Amino acid sequence: MRLSLFLMVLAVAVSCKKAAVAPPEDLPPLNGAPASNASLKLNISHVGNGNPLVLDPASTYTTTNGDTFSVKLFKYYLTNVKLTNLAGQVVTLPGTYFLVDESDPQSKAITLPNVPAGDYTGISFLIGVDSARNVSGAQTGALDPAHGMFWTWNSGYIMAKIEGSSPQSGNSLGDISFHIGGFSGVNKGIRTVTLPFPINAHVHAEHQTQVNMTGDVAKWFSGVNTIDFAFTFDVTTISSRSRSIADNYAGMFTVTSVVN
Repeated sequence: MRLSLFLMVLAVAVSCKKAAVAPPEDLPPLNGAPASNASLKLNISHVGNGNPLVLDPASTYTTTNGDTFSVKLFKYYLTNVKLTNLAGQVVTLPGTYFLVDESDPQSKAITLPNVPAGDYTGISFLIGVDSARNVSGAQTGALDPAHGMFWTWNSGYIMAKIEGSSPQSGNSLGDISFHIGGFSGVNKGIRTVTLPFPINAHVHAEHQTQVNMTGDVAKWFSGVNTIDFAFTFDVTTISSRSRSIADNYAGMFTVTSVVN
């Protein structure tokens, strides 16, 4: 009798035991892009009026206002890179933050890692640093404040910077200086650049496709707004004048070729 009762209790206990629950699968990346060993290289050349940019007072360029100028320093942030594929889908490449410096040739050869294999028709990126990174505390790598592209925790990053001289400058020494910042508000210096490729870029793991681009410094001072160095020669705070420069430099880039 006792044995029968024990067996009945054991059977009930076993039948009430819950089945094991399998752990959830990892979620896919937010942009839906599969992992990839492929990469894409951006080669950037800087020019002025179509001529190679040289950081030398003897090399001069001309604005549409007729002002001549030379350049001694030229830097900007190129970040948040996205590619558009043949289906029209936009693929976001996370962690793409680069500081491009004319004095550093290596900074003008950018490798974009982990690009999903496929055919792409164009590229977009930010000139500047997005607002999230501006308010995320001390950064490292390209975003390290030690690079001289950071004001304060309130003002944030300098998105782009050019310094040089011009005989038409209203400065008594003939200097021109443009440090464009601001990560929020109507006068922010962040600009989105969207460029089509002249031919499709075929990205695959067996070979690194290269995209060749030019950036024309003369376009900082023309396009949307014509800049007169006699009156606008020192823009180093966030204002409507810095916004005018940012509106111009949004149009400085061109994709010249794609090498598959």
